[in-house]
Amino acid sequence: MPLSNIFLHHVYFWLKNPGSKEDRALLIAGLKKLSKTPSIKDFHIGQPAGTDREVIVRSYAVSWLVLFETAADQDSYQIDPIHLRFVEEYSSLWSKVVIYDSIDI
Repeated sequence: MPLSNIFLHHVYFWLKNPGSKEDRALLIAGLKKLSKTPSIKDFHIGQPAGTDREVIVRSYAVSWLVLFETAADQDSYQIDPIHLRFVEEYSSLWSKVVIYDSIDI
């Protein structure tokens, strides 16, 4: 899929209990539910790769890359009940979230 004329939303999660396989599995299950939000075009759930260079951040537990067709689709996602429920039900699992949104140049 060409990555042009889309809105990218990349979310990185740090768990409160970083060693907890159960918390990680719960977060991933929640992201899979969240990925059913109608405005989402595609998504990818990931973890830190084995690469090890000074500029690479590997301290997060789970990443979630979301593709929207438009910024308006991303705006509707923010207020979608599925997204609001995800935050309510799963935010107790993470200690930190960092989000990078980008659009084409």
